[in-house]
Amino acid sequence: MISVLVVGAGIAGSAAAIAFARGGASVDVVESTPRGHVLGSGITLQGNALRVLRELGVWEVVQKHGYGFDTLGIRAPDPQGTLLVEMNDARTGGPDLPAGMGMERPVLAAILHEAAENAGAKVRFGVDITSLTQDASSVAAGFSGGTSGRYDLVIGADGVRSWTRAAIGIDLKPRSTGMGIWRLFGPRPDSVTRTDLYYGGAGYIAGYCPTGENSLYAYIVEDAQDRTGLTPQQRLEVMRGLAENYHGPWDAIREDLVDPASINYTWFETHVLDGPWHRGRVVLIGDAAHCCPPTVAQGGAQGLEDAIVLAETVLGSYPLGDDASMDELLTAFTVRRLPRARAVVEASVQIGTWMLEHDVDADVPGLMGRVAALVSEAP
Repeated sequence: MISVLVVGAGIAGSAAAIAFARGGASVDVVESTPRGHVLGSGITLQGNALRVLRELGVWEVVQKHGYGFDTLGIRAPDPQGTLLVEMNDARTGGPDLPAGMGMERPVLAAILHEAAENAGAKVRFGVDITSLTQDASSVAAGFSGGTSGRYDLVIGADGVRSWTRAAIGIDLKPRSTGMGIWRLFGPRPDSVTRTDLYYGGAGYIAGYCPTGENSLYAYIVEDAQDRTGLTPQQRLEVMRGLAENYHGPWDAIREDLVDPASINYTWFETHVLDGPWHRGRVVLIGDAAHCCPPTVAQGGAQGLEDAIVLAETVLGSYPLGDDASMDELLTAFTVRRLPRARAVVEASVQIGTWMLEHDVDADVPGLMGRVAALVSEAP
C-alpha cells in the first residue's frame, strides 16, 4: 500500500486525500490552521469542478448545500442596473450538471474534510510541517509538536505561498496582476438567482453569486491599492461607497452591507510553475503550482482536476514495476496537467490586462468560450 502525505487541506489537498484514500492508499493530511478556520466567503464552481466533485463521491451533498444555475447575466452600470443580456452558460461538466454553482467556502471545506476522513484519511489540523528529507525510496517529514512520518509520496497543496515549494528548492513567487478585489458575504435577495456581471462603473467588474438559499457573495474589482491601513469600519465604508455606483439587485445587497467582518480585500496574483511540478517524491498541486485571478472562475476547478489526475496517474501504476519510477509518474502528471493549467492562467490574466488597458478591441467572449471548450474536455 502506498503511503501519502498531503500538506494542506484546502480544496486541492482535500480532493487529493479523498482520491488517494478511496484508491486504497494510506493518507495523512496536515493543515496548519484549526479545523473550521477557512478564509474567504464564497466560491463559484464551474461545471468541470462539479464533475470532479461527483467523481469524488460528494456531488449529492454539494448539490444540497450549494446554489446551482445555468445562465449568466450581463448588466449595465447605470441607475437601473439594466439587464443587457441573459445567456445560457457553458455546461463544462456535461449536460447533467449545472453550468455553475455558488457555495460558501467553509461549507465546501467541511464537506471535503468529512469525505476525506470517511475515506480513511487521517486529517490533523493546527499542525505545521517543519522538515522534508528525501532518499531514493521515501520522504521523511517532521511536524510541529515533535512528531514525524515516512511516506512514499508527499503532495504539496499548501497554497500560493507554499512552504513545500520552497522546501524542495523551487523559487517561484506570485506577482500582482494590478487588480484588487473587494468581497462581501451576506444574505441573498430573492432577485439573485445566478451570477450577474457589471463591466465598468466605479470598478472594472462588479458581480455577485448566490452561495445557498440564504446567502451570497458579491465583489467589486478595482486597481490594486494598499488598503492595509484601513480599519474594518473604513473598509466597510469604502465597499459601500463603491457599491453605491451599482443598481438592480445591488440595491438590495447594499442594504444588508452593515457588518465590517463580512468584507475582505485582496490583490489578484498569478504564477505558473513552467516545468516539472515535483522534485524527487514531492509534488505540487493547486495554487502551489499555478495560481490565476478569478476572471474565469477556474482556480478551484484546476486544483480539483490536479488532485484526481495525480491519483489516477500514481495509483494506476503502483506498486512500481521495473518499467516505471515515481519520477516518471510525476513527470507524466506534469506533462498532462501543465498545458491546461497554463492556458487557464494565461486567459485569466489576459482578461484582466484587457480591462486595465481599456482595450476596446478585446475579445473577452471569444477567449472565455475557448476556455470553456478546453475545460469541457476530460482533464
